[in-house]
This record gives sequence, C-alpha cells and structure tokens, in this order.
Amino acid sequence: MMIKYERPISQTAVWARHLARFSFGFLAVALLAHRFGPLTTPHFLALCAVSAGLALLAVALAIIGFVRLWQVAAVGGIAAFMALVYAAGPLGFAGVELAAYFSRPAIYDVTTDTQAPPSWIIPPDAAQGWLRRAAEVTVEDRAAQRAAYPGLTGRRYDGALDRVYQGVRNVIDKTGVAIAAEEGVENTRADLEDMVVKPETGPVDSEPDSVPIPLSRPDMIVPGDRPPGRRQSDVLLQGEWRTLIIGLRFDVLIRLREEAETTLVDLRVASRYGPHDLGQGAAYADSFLKSLDAELLGIAGG
Repeated sequence: MMIKYERPISQTAVWARHLARFSFGFLAVALLAHRFGPLTTPHFLALCAVSAGLALLAVALAIIGFVRLWQVAAVGGIAAFMALVYAAGPLGFAGVELAAYFSRPAIYDVTTDTQAPPSWIIPPDAAQGWLRRAAEVTVEDRAAQRAAYPGLTGRRYDGALDRVYQGVRNVIDKTGVAIAAEEGVENTRADLEDMVVKPETGPVDSEPDSVPIPLSRPDMIVPGDRPPGRRQSDVLLQGEWRTLIIGLRFDVLIRLREEAETTLVDLRVASRYGPHDLGQGAAYADSFLKSLDAELLGIAGG
C-alpha cells in the first residue's frame, strides 16, 4: 500500500499575500488621488499610515508562513514571498519619509534671508486637520534652519532689475511654479515717458513761461501699512510649487531688490501642510537658485 503525503496549506501565507496586495493598491490609489485628485495632504498621510500598517501586518503573516514551510513543509512559500514583494512598496515609502523626518529639522518654513525674510503677499491659509503646527515661525526655527542649511543664502547679481526679473520668470516656468500674486512688477518696466526728450520749439535763448516742478512718485503702499522689511521698490512673486511624484504643496515667495546697482534675489519656501517639510523646502530653494545662476551666467555676484 502506497501512502500519499498531502502537504498542509498555510492560510497565514495566503492571507499575507492578499493583505500586502491590498496595501499596495491602497497606497497607489491614495497617491494618485493626492497627486491628481482632490485628496488633501493630511488625509493622504493618514491613508499612508494605514497602508504601512497593513503592509507590516502582512510581513508578520508572511514570516509565519515561512516558519510553517520550514517546520511542516506547508504550502505557501510563494505566497509569503509575494507578500514581501507587495509590502515593500508601502513600507519603503514610509521608511523614506520617516528617515527624512528624523534626519531634517522640524521646520516647515525656510528662507534665504533669516534676518528679514520676505513677507507673504497673501499669507498661506490651509486647514491643517490633524497636522498641527505653530502659526508663526519662531527665532528657534530660523536658528535650526541656519544650523541645518548653512549654504542656503540669497544671490546678488550685477545686473539690472529687469534683466534679473526676466531670468527669474524663466526659472519659474521651468520649475513649474504657478504664480498666484505679484507686487511691484511695475518697477521692472522702464519709464519711457521720462526718457523722451521733447524738441525745443522756441528760440534757444528764450525762457519758458513756466517750469514744471518734479514730483515724487506716490507710494502704492502706505508706509504704516507696509509689512516689516518690505520696500516700495521690491518686486515680489508668490506662487505654488508641487513635488513631482507625491504632489506635496509648497508656497513660494521670491523677492527681488535693487541695491547699489546690483539686484538681490531672496526666496521663501513653506510647506502648505504640517509642521515638517522633510527638507524639501530647502532642496527646492537651492535648486531654484542654482538654475537662476545658470540662467544669469556671467552676472552672478557674491
């Protein structure tokens, strides 16, 4: 008589594969809804945490499936292996974000001018949900930024304001910043009416009946209402930038200021949601300034 041995089936390995597959698909749908749909960042991060939790449970079940395979040769080795493959996506995504969270300072607003940062044209206002953060940037936050990103400083160019402004607009188009508000752009346009020399119609030695008295340009902003550190001659551009894959939203403010025949460019980048920008604000500011250096190659100063 022949005895046929039937291998048991590891249900934990089967469930591990189903759970990991669901976790992977759950994360993919949440990512697409956040990047291209209406899903906000607080809800997206909550769904990512759920996906990572399900993936972690699937890994535990897969380990049990491998143990059963080793002990009693239970069927389920392939299912347990596929569970690990599917779980790698959610867990890897969560691991990268957690690594950035703990390796970067807990700040959400960075600027190239920590002493007198550019002030927002339209102060960012978004419902934070369960992501709580301080309403104002503190002195300690600026000190943490200087310690973490000592090379994040503004740029000074030996070029006219209109020339540097055009370079900034070119970089804005390349980096995909959607401009939402502008202020002081008229300062970049040459006042051609003041440059026109009108021909003399009378004798050279004749005296005009009346001499116009030059008047100063009126301030568009009442000095008492102007935010601290902002000048009338400043050019401000405010917009929104989103990361390429995840689609995290950042508010961006660019300030151009003429000083002693040079143009100074400063940036301010703030995460739209949460108390931590995972270092992406400083990374974007540094990338923007390097692109601007290349755009204005030959007129960059110290």
